[in-house]
Formats: sequence, C-alpha cells, structure tokens
Amino acid sequence: MTRVDVVTCFIEFEGKILLLRRSQAVGSYQQRWAGISGYIEPGNTPLAQAKLEIEEELGLDPENLVLVKEGEPIEVVDRELDRTWIVHPFRFRVSGELALKTNWEHTECQWIAPEDIVKFETVPQLDAAWKSVR
Repeated sequence: MTRVDVVTCFIEFEGKILLLRRSQAVGSYQQRWAGISGYIEPGNTPLAQAKLEIEEELGLDPENLVLVKEGEPIEVVDRELDRTWIVHPFRFRVSGELALKTNWEHTECQWIAPEDIVKFETVPQLDAAWKSVR
C-alpha cells in the first residue's frame, strides 16, 4: 500500500468553515466535499504546502490567513485505492477582506457550521481531521 502525505485545510470565517465539492477533474474522491487539500511536494513543509494550496485553490493571499491550529497527522487507509493517506490537518481564520476564486479542482463551495460536516458526503475521515483542529 502506497503512503501519501497530504494537507487538508479548513478555512474559517465568522464562525463558519468552508467545504468545497471536488470536481470530476481531480484524481480521487470526485464530487465529494472536502477542505482545501493537496499532496505535500518534496522539500515543502506541511504548513508551507497548506498555504500554497489555499492560494492556488481559493486565490487567498497567505498574508490574510491566521493559523489557528495544526492538528496531529491522521492515517486514512483506502484499500480500494491501495493508499494510506497521511493527512496533515490545518485550521486557518481569514483576516481582512474575503474574496474567493475557486479553481478547476472544485465545482462549488459552502460555508457551514462545523458540526454539520457529518451531513455531507465527504472525503474519508474529514470529520476526524476537523476534530483534530477544532
């Protein structure tokens, strides 16, 4: 089973968190709801990758983000994909003006109350990732 390190980022604004629906163009979990996520590139720390993914996927300047919490990595085993994801969760609060520009990786987004994550069809263990940074 292949081990893959990824980041998952929760963006918080006015007490709500952002969920995004993954497009058909992404490599896995199409149409599932997720936070901002991506593979950790060689040479990048999880935090640096998290900020890069947020900038790429939402158009948010890292200067407008406040790191609230970095959670402990979570191991997510997906036998169907023959992968073990090592998820590095982050929670950021947006400071200043909020102007989102989603890219091709997402088809829609919603601001939700954090406790409502369980009502969505999400990527595996998204609720556990949230609990680690709650």
